[in-house]
Amino acid sequence: MTNQLCKLFVGGLNVQTTDEGLRAHFEQYGQLTDCVVVMNQPLQRSRCFGFVTYSSVEEADAAMAARPHVVDGNNVDLKRAVAREDAGRPEALAKVKKIFVGGLKDDIEDEHLQEYFSQFGVIEKAQAITDKDTGKKRGFGFVYFEDNDSADKAVVMKFHVISGHKVEVKKALTKQEMQTAGGRGGRGGRGMGRGSGYGGGRGGYYSDYKRWVPRTRLENHCIRVISAGLCDSENWSNGYWILHPCFE
Repeated sequence: MTNQLCKLFVGGLNVQTTDEGLRAHFEQYGQLTDCVVVMNQPLQRSRCFGFVTYSSVEEADAAMAARPHVVDGNNVDLKRAVAREDAGRPEALAKVKKIFVGGLKDDIEDEHLQEYFSQFGVIEKAQAITDKDTGKKRGFGFVYFEDNDSADKAVVMKFHVISGHKVEVKKALTKQEMQTAGGRGGRGGRGMGRGSGYGGGRGGYYSDYKRWVPRTRLENHCIRVISAGLCDSENWSNGYWILHPCFE
């Protein structure tokens, strides 16, 4: 395990929530080494999301296990922070319980995957995929977890060593999920470019907190919209979904 797993993204914060308020809520689960509500510096207003970093993975796990969280009256979205360089990947936007494991050698069996990845959470099933006709290993496999946070933990670390061999882990998405996730990444690259690096000097992490908002609330109260994409419902803000809206 690495300190990558100690940093959590907190989305959907009340605009009035401060660093101190965020710390007061999350320090009950362990010692915090960093806690910040990300601000719109020109306006000096909260951007309605932040980060908390624990001193150990166990403490971060305790906070995740206590979901859902309510901070200053808002139900917040808590998840593992994703590194900036991975923000553009479609799977960064998806909540899944299944991971893809690539680069498997022929000597890696189902039980090896089961044994290794059980450190991230409870596993429902682990498979090293074989060719249906020849029975030969195809060099990849899948692991199914009970909880999406377990999958996130494995994916955040990206590269793993199993039975002496380096493998790469990604979220396993269906074709439809890939298309949906890709469409949420921001139109023309603008949304992803603006939303992919949070926290400035604090590491540049990304997450995909989003919320549907009615047209009237958007027009009357929105402080800042970072990104927008298409929505099918005519009842929502002129047919758009909004990424990271922030309200007074």
